Amino acid sequence: MSFQSFIRTICIFALLVLANATEGNDPITSDFVIIGGGSSGTYAAIRLRENGKTVTLIEREAVLGGHVNTYLDPYTGQTFDYGVISFDNISVVKNYFEHFDVPLGPIGDLFTTNISYYADFATGTPLTGSPFPSDNATGAALFDYEDQLAKYPFLTNGYNLPTPVPADLLLTWGDFLKKYQLEGLAYTSFITLQGIGNILAQPTLYVMKYLPQTTVTNILTGSFLTTVHHNNHELYDKALVELGSSALVSSNVTSVVRNSGSVEVTVSTPSGTKLIQASQLLIAIQPKLESLGFLDLNVEEQYIFGQFNNSYYWDALVRNPGMPPGVCVNNANPAAALALPEMPGMYVICATILPDIYSVYYTSPYALSEDYVKNDILTTTAKLVKAFGFPPVNGTPEFVGFNDHRPFELTVSTDDIAGGFYDRLNALQGERNTWYTGATWQAHDSSLIWNWTEYTLLPRLLAN
Repeated sequence: MSFQSFIRTICIFALLVLANATEGNDPITSDFVIIGGGSSGTYAAIRLRENGKTVTLIEREAVLGGHVNTYLDPYTGQTFDYGVISFDNISVVKNYFEHFDVPLGPIGDLFTTNISYYADFATGTPLTGSPFPSDNATGAALFDYEDQLAKYPFLTNGYNLPTPVPADLLLTWGDFLKKYQLEGLAYTSFITLQGIGNILAQPTLYVMKYLPQTTVTNILTGSFLTTVHHNNHELYDKALVELGSSALVSSNVTSVVRNSGSVEVTVSTPSGTKLIQASQLLIAIQPKLESLGFLDLNVEEQYIFGQFNNSYYWDALVRNPGMPPGVCVNNANPAAALALPEMPGMYVICATILPDIYSVYYTSPYALSEDYVKNDILTTTAKLVKAFGFPPVNGTPEFVGFNDHRPFELTVSTDDIAGGFYDRLNALQGERNTWYTGATWQAHDSSLIWNWTEYTLLPRLLAN
């Protein structure tokens, strides 16, 4: 048998296998197939449909929303957001929520009415007062930080970095704060930009992307928005209804074949295997190499996606942790650089608007098991309760919400940044009928992702 005949036989066999796998199901055809129904994928799907395109959205979970975690309390019937909590006060956000008739309002007293305490969570030692600068000092640091941001207008729109990359963006965040006497910003950045491991060790580029002018303005003016019903998931529930059969939830992509003018995606769904034929592919999940096993990667794609490192992030709700109502305990270490504790560990444990339920946020620069994180949360909390001498409460601690958001912040080394990594990453957009969206292309902030998608990515998708 000649080599050409052998290849032809293999191709015919593959087509027969695919035909048998999807027997009785006509292929689904659409302009775009979108992999990932989190914040970025859902927004792209809705906006493409509004612009007259057909889409098929694939999501492995039973619901859309990704990092949006909303808890429904069975005792009170109230909802509470503990994943994505707030949004920037910008037109893209307001238009999106208005489209689904989900009312927004100021974040108000969602947490600010709580009494804040500070402790070294590693030892359980309570601290007298706050080890961090005053609100006035923090405000002054934020104003000075705005002057630094103004040097880099290109940071507002993806990772379109100049050559050479400015040296200050390659400094660690800790060194950058010291160089420009912005130490008053350390705690605000630590507690606001959760999930990125040891923030002082991160390159300044990534912190500035996560803390842009829009977010600084919202901090200074107190103008963050949240849903009036404290139910951000309402938007995604309504999006799922609007998408209808165009959204395949509880589904997993098993293979993707990208041809010269189209893509074919095989999906395992609750009702069987589906074949989707589309003109374009939009990937809306974190592009770690191990997350893209379904994709027919070429050498360049394998290299680029193989360079990413990532941090780890968990959010949780604990009922009856042993703390009194209206209390937040914040993690700090006066002996550490800028009083910021080394991670892994908890940022805070804080009372919510729900009776007896407290929110917890946890990060690590390296992988940890779910059991380890849960045990550390309960052990640390018990240590704090004892150290503060909080009065006894009824009930035993119980997790009523727990979510692992790995892989979180995707980063590369400063050598890679300086060497043009992001030029090569951006060059993948549109290649092989494939596009990308999500936090890796902007920041871990739904508002910023939607804004980037609306004004940068969507015009290119529609033009193509």
